[in-house]
Amino acid sequence: MGRTIVIANQKGGVGKTTTSINLSASLAQQGKKVLVVDMDPQGNTTSGLGVEKDTLDKTVYQLLLGEIQIEDCLIREKFENLSIIPSNVNLAGAEIELIDVENKQYLLKNALDQIREQYDFVIIDCPPSLNMLTINAMCAGNTVLVPIQCEYYALEGLTQLMHTIDLVKDRLNPDLEIEGVVFTMYDARTNLSLQVVENVKANLHQNIYKSIIPRNVRLAEAPSYGMPITMYDPKSTGAESYKLLAEEVIHRGEEEWQ
Repeated sequence: MGRTIVIANQKGGVGKTTTSINLSASLAQQGKKVLVVDMDPQGNTTSGLGVEKDTLDKTVYQLLLGEIQIEDCLIREKFENLSIIPSNVNLAGAEIELIDVENKQYLLKNALDQIREQYDFVIIDCPPSLNMLTINAMCAGNTVLVPIQCEYYALEGLTQLMHTIDLVKDRLNPDLEIEGVVFTMYDARTNLSLQVVENVKANLHQNIYKSIIPRNVRLAEAPSYGMPITMYDPKSTGAESYKLLAEEVIHRGEEEWQ
């Protein structure tokens, strides 16, 4: 059975979607079978992987409502070894429409259970809030990977996220663990980036990935071309950073590798 990694942080603009797209693509490039699930109504992971989100009528939204089967909205092998369950703005209505549904926190898990064994990794991109969509992702996941932007307020809101993860673990998904923290938007020219990294390491007793994702123009450009950085500019520092992160994720827990 593969691993299901939830990428979550209720702060917006910390690199969740960039990490979902490029970690997935880097894992796929290393020969792993990867499924990306876009649980954000903005659908940026969907469009960032070259899928025209606004024309779709079969997305994760219809899947959660029980209107379609998972195979109906699964876009297979969008890139080699990389499939996607897309999202668009319709998903914003799911919270209200699912109010009276029993066990609604397990809808995504139940759907994924039908195809999970086909993949080495399932990567779930969450919206920037701790809502029912994020809870669904956490109930379906094995681990939560938290991107943290190297900025002054990096730790703000992190306590709330950790509390939510603990609640989900206690009440809904006892197998949920924290995958670790990955630093994003690191600017080597500023003392602040370095201070944030040191501060988080001192205060957060979690696995912190050695790979740090830099601020990188090519990384920012790639989604507008519907490509992961590994295809858009494979020699960029952004591509290299995500390749190293993918290797760390693959070998997580192997002490002899570390």
